[in-house]
Amino acid sequence: MNFNAIPPENPYEGCRATFDAADIVIIGAGYDGTASYRPGSRFAPAAIRAETFYSQEDYSPYFQRDLSEKAIHDAGDLDLPPDNKAAVLRMIYNASKGLLEHSKKPCFIGGEHLITFPAFEAALEMNPDVRLLQIDAHLDLIDELFGEKYSHGTVMRRCFELMGEQQNRLYQVAIRSGSKEEFAFAEAHTRLFPFHTRDFINATDELRDFPIYLTVDLDVLDPSLLPGTGTPEAGGIFFPELIEFFKALDGLNIIGADLVELSPRIDPTNNSTITASKTLRELLMIL
Repeated sequence: MNFNAIPPENPYEGCRATFDAADIVIIGAGYDGTASYRPGSRFAPAAIRAETFYSQEDYSPYFQRDLSEKAIHDAGDLDLPPDNKAAVLRMIYNASKGLLEHSKKPCFIGGEHLITFPAFEAALEMNPDVRLLQIDAHLDLIDELFGEKYSHGTVMRRCFELMGEQQNRLYQVAIRSGSKEEFAFAEAHTRLFPFHTRDFINATDELRDFPIYLTVDLDVLDPSLLPGTGTPEAGGIFFPELIEFFKALDGLNIIGADLVELSPRIDPTNNSTITASKTLRELLMIL
């Protein structure tokens, strides 16, 4: 199928399947047009791929699985116009829906968190009872950010509205930042598990009978571990806790996912990109 995508110079290591043979398709969505603090996440897809090419093993000792055991295809990056948000949203939606229609599991590499909205919109159309699972530092439930309805800071509010404002279908895990109004909204309308993952892990049976779209905002990790993100927040989780979160999801029906908000050029040590690339490897293990 035609994504209007640019083939990757260095495909993600371990992605050896053809499109037709693949169960999982990686696709870059490097858009950061609504970044409100530190832009640069548009460079993340290429940075993550380059890191895996040079330093990453295919084998996950956490899951005792190898990427070579999974049918994964790297479709490259969507050719997104940086100054046309409506076109960006439409292109991501079309890619997500096209993959789902071809019985593929999309795995988007952002880009900022707004890319989740069109990807999830397509997943919801194909799977009306889908649950949205967000692990993140921020609630992203504000109604408008700097006058914008569609922004990385409003994305979960827009996704909630897509679901017809049905209660408790949006799961928000490890949240530690948001306005008083956002927290009140979450307490009333979403399944909120703030600050850490253990309470959510104890509640994963709630999701066992439903398809799940998973969005991983890398700023959930503590900025001492991953400073290369647009809106860092102190007090985050660390990598072992993220692995335990992924393990709790293993075996559930995750129909699509994204990894967002790495801004690689902010961190000159490259440690943020290394951590992001390893996070993507573990995410692929549970798709």
